[in-house]
This record gives sequence, structure tokens and C-alpha cells, in this order.
Amino acid sequence: MVALPIDRPQKIVCIGLNYRDHAEEQGTELPTAPLLFAKWPNTLIGPGEPIVIPPLVTKCDYEAELGVVIGASVRNASAENALEVVAGYICVNDVSARDLQFADGQWTRGKSPDTFCPVGPRLVPRDEVPDPQALSIRAVLNGTPMQDSTTANMVFGVADLIAYITQTITLEPGDLIATGTPAGVGAFRKPPVFMQPGDEITIEVEGLGSLTNPVVAG
Repeated sequence: MVALPIDRPQKIVCIGLNYRDHAEEQGTELPTAPLLFAKWPNTLIGPGEPIVIPPLVTKCDYEAELGVVIGASVRNASAENALEVVAGYICVNDVSARDLQFADGQWTRGKSPDTFCPVGPRLVPRDEVPDPQALSIRAVLNGTPMQDSTTANMVFGVADLIAYITQTITLEPGDLIATGTPAGVGAFRKPPVFMQPGDEITIEVEGLGSLTNPVVAG
């Protein structure tokens, strides 16, 4: 088994509808506050490890995301000081079973099958990323770019997310925040494009490297 590039977190806090272009492609109004949901640590895999599609899942989607790893215990952070608790940044693929997600009416089961949160290739220290809101972000499926945007399109930036989350949830060292995905996900393409066994998906975030995983059938 490939070693994870981060310590296994206590919490994986994810943000929905956090890119303006992603909300636009769905015809959805921008949220007035961050929309939080969770993935479980059973989802975590490292670079090169296979994303395993369970037999009941037919609509397996990719989501390129900037991941934020927390470096200190924090509650009630201010947006002005929030980045001081960041240990570093990492590429995240918030793999999503759209059929389960949309059928359930909430997101936990569709977001948390085993292997549905690849991270990597390494944790980049905070001081090597001067501005987390100025990074290009892409998803490339079998060599074809599917998402191509910038973290400047986030509705709520990293500092605001940390401040919002820690109003009610204490973040601990190692906790991972997946900050949302831009436009171009498979579910909202015309026609839709979902990952299939034999595919290869790569997530790229400027300055953080490339995270590539094969896709296999469960």
C-alpha cells in the first residue's frame, strides 16, 4: 500500500458550491454562507492508488480541489489570522458517486465510499504558497482537460472558511479541508462524463504538483 502523503486526519471537512463558475454551470445561486459536508477517513488514498468504483455506483465523478491541512488546534479563528494555523496545502480529488448523492438528498453516502478521496502528491508547506487564492486548478481525464479554473473563483477563500468552520467546530492538527471544486465536473457536462474502469484522472493545483490515480471496478 502506498503511504499517504499526510497523516490520517480526524476530520475531512468539505465545502460545497464554493466556486462561482461551478454554481453557474448548475444554474444555482451563490451560497450566502459556506456549505459544509463531511467525507470519512476511509476515503483517503495516495497518488497512484486506484479509485475503486463500487458495483452499485454508475455515476462516478471527479472534483479537483485545493486541500488545506491544519497545523494547530484552533477554535474561533479570525479571518485575519486564520492562515497562521495552516500547515500546508495539497491536491485533493473529491470523488463523488452522483447517483447516490442525488438519490439520497444529502451527500454523506455518495461522497464517502472507500478510496473516494485521493490526496497528493505531497503536502506543500504554507510558506511555499504565498496566496492560496491565486492558484490555477485543473482536472485531466485520460489526457483531456475537464476542469480549468483558478482558486480566485472561490466564493469563500481559505481564511474565511477556517474562520467559519471554527465558529462551531474545533479543528485539530492534521484535519483536512477540501475547499470546493470549479466548473467542469462530469455531472453537469453535456452529455455527462463519468469516470469508468480503465480511466486515469489527474488533479493539478499550481505549485502543488499533480495527483494521478487509476480507476478500477470494485
